This record gives sequence, C-alpha cells and structure tokens, in this order.
Amino acid sequence: MNYIFDQLDTFVTYLEGLSISSILNTYWFLFFIEFPRYYLAEIIVMLYRCFTWKSIVQGEERASVLLRKDNPLVSILVPGMNEGEHIYPLLRSLQEQTYKHFEVIIVDDGSNDATPQIYADLERRGLINRYLRLNDRGGKASAANFGAYYAKGKYVVHLDADSSLDRDAIEKILLPFYLDPNIKAVGGCVKVRNDKETICTSLQALEYLKTIMVGRTVTSTLGIYHIISGAFGAFETQTLRQIGYWDIGPGLDGDITQKIRKAGWKVHFAGNAVCLTNVPTTWLKLFKQRLRWSKSLVRFRLRKHRDILLPTRNFSLLNFLSNLENIFYDSVLNYVWVFYIVHLVLTRHDHFFEVVFLGFFIRYCFSLIAFLVVIIMTERRREELYLFAYLPLVSLYNGYFLRFARLVAHTAELFFFTSYKDSWNPRKTSVCAQLEHV
Repeated sequence: MNYIFDQLDTFVTYLEGLSISSILNTYWFLFFIEFPRYYLAEIIVMLYRCFTWKSIVQGEERASVLLRKDNPLVSILVPGMNEGEHIYPLLRSLQEQTYKHFEVIIVDDGSNDATPQIYADLERRGLINRYLRLNDRGGKASAANFGAYYAKGKYVVHLDADSSLDRDAIEKILLPFYLDPNIKAVGGCVKVRNDKETICTSLQALEYLKTIMVGRTVTSTLGIYHIISGAFGAFETQTLRQIGYWDIGPGLDGDITQKIRKAGWKVHFAGNAVCLTNVPTTWLKLFKQRLRWSKSLVRFRLRKHRDILLPTRNFSLLNFLSNLENIFYDSVLNYVWVFYIVHLVLTRHDHFFEVVFLGFFIRYCFSLIAFLVVIIMTERRREELYLFAYLPLVSLYNGYFLRFARLVAHTAELFFFTSYKDSWNPRKTSVCAQLEHV
C-alpha cells in the first residue's frame, strides 16, 4: 500500500512539473495524428449533420416517396458455407421487413454438413425463392457471383447468413439510390448482436459503433467512404454486371467498393440501416479474424488497386484521398507508432510509469468524447449506454491489441503474401487471384 501511495505522490510531482509544450512534445502522436482524424473529424461531421438534420430528413422523405413509387424488386443474396443453422434469425428478420418486394437467393458454397438439407427444406416451404449449390467450393466471391447471375432484382442486397436486420433495414439501405442517381452502392450499419457475451464482444460492440456507425458516416460525408461490408451492402444490379461482379479470391468487401468507385460511381453509407451480427467471443478467434481482414489493405490498396494512387487518365482526387487515408492511418502510422513507443522508452525511461499513466488518462478522455458522439448518433441509446463501463479498456483494445494485429497482418502480407495461403478461401481461387494481383 505504501508503494502505491509513493507512486501516486511521484506522479503528482511529475504532473506539477509539466508544461503544455512538454505534454505536446511527449504525446505528439496522440494530439497531432490520432485526435484530428479519429475524434475532431467526427465532432465536426456530427455538428454538420446536426445543423443540416432538417434537410437530411426531407431528402430521405423525398427518396422514400420515389422508392415506393418505383417499388423495385430487390434480390437478397446470401452466400456462404456451412451456414444452415445460422439462417433462421435472418429469415425471420426478412419476413418482418417494412419493404416487402424482394426475392431471397441462398447460395451454398460446397457445404459439408446438414446445410444442403436445411436449405432445400426452406425452399420447399417457400421461405426462400431460390436455393443454389456449388458442389465444389469456390469461395464467397464465387458463390456471390453465382447467385447474382440469377438475380432478377433492380438491386442486389448482399448479406451474411449469420446476420439479422432491423425491421426497416432494407428500406433504409435503398433510400440513397433515390437521393442521388450517381450512387450505385450503399453500405449498411453493422452492429454486434452478442455484445454482452464476453468482455471481448463488448469491446467489439464499442469498436463497431465508433469505426462503423460513426467512422463510416464521416468518410461517407467527406466522399472518401471505401468499404461496403459484406455483412450488409446493396448494389445496383446493372452496375454489378458492368464491373464484372465480385473478383474471385480472398476478400471481397473493399475490392467491390474500389471497383465501383473506379468506374466513376458514388458509394454511400446508410447509418440508419442496421444489421446485427455475431462477433468472435475469444481473443484468439478475434485476432485471427483481424489478421485476415487487415491483410486486405495491402492486397487491394497497395497491389490490385494501386493505380488509384497514380496520376492516370482516370485520376480521381476523392478516390486518391480515400485510399491514401486508409493506407496512411491504418498501416503507415502503425509503424510510426512503433518508433514512437521505442522513442518514449529510450528517452523517458526515468519517468516511464508517469508517462504511461498520463497517456492512458489522455486516451480515456478521448474515449469519453468518442462515446458522447456515439450516443448522440445511435438509435439505441438505452441499450448501448452500458458500454460506458468498458471505456477504460478501450485504450488497451484499440491502441495495443488491434494495432498489433494490423502490424502483424500488414508485415506478413507485404513480404510473404500470406492472404493467398489462408484456408478461409479455396486454394485454387487464391492462386488465380495472386497471379492476377501481383
């Protein structure tokens, strides 16, 4: 106990000797790099949306009238492998949708469990419109293309089988198509369904609220939105055909978004179109998932779509900024962060405890600001308010765990092309993708 009081006394003495300039010099990474992008930009966009809320609502009302007048058929596409047991919550949520004019196409990507029997039974009972099966597994992109070939709808809504939707989610994700004719793809807002299962899932729930609900609202408002989640995304069918659907190989979310942007069309984020999904419940499963996700940045932004960063005839400033922002903040700055931490250890080792503790406090204050923005923007304030108790852990989760996962993933992909060896995707399509992208 005396040791703790001694440390606190030392910390107070350390704080008394600090000046604003010394704090900024020590925590330059937090104040000059992270705060402007991940906190200040969110505050500015939130205030902008508050001031323009009336026009936003009026625009959605006009789009709703046009949607109801057009009443387009929507093809809901659900590809996946061994997902039979997960499909029931999704189908129940589809039956409750406020928008009713849709067909449901399920694509079984070579399942080796009871999924074929489950899907065949659902088709016989009229709960799905078409059941398609690939006997030889081709990967999620291949399955999505197979289903999209048979889609009759004006729009295709791509869903994960383990998702479920709010009652108005289909209607809400269609509205942006009627706000602007140049919008050809819309991403939905994905939230965590099993948020109270473990500490791991609760922290992911917080992360999804900040990085998806708020973060993608920011990038969409700025015109640099760069990834439509495969769990819930809508696409104009004609545009999908024009760009050649999804390219086979590992990863499809960021890739299809880049293809649509490069074709000259807009993509949009519908933050009020909510999809719920289950997330990994253990740290090991989460780490493996993030390794897979993070490799996509290198594979697509630095390899396949690196031409976006070059001054070509089809150069687009917004596309350039979209990719550059993603590469800089999600990859380059991770390596800068390593330099920053090493520099702190070498230069501030005599006050290392004090530096770490104050840095933790600053990050906690930033997290409070971010959570306030989340609570203002979310439609589930009462249900999500309990996540406030997990804010002290956000610094460790975002600042260390997720950053380390990205560092490992980006380094492995840059030098060893490990995404093409991932068993999550069939080897044959990974080989074809690698030959095409490299």
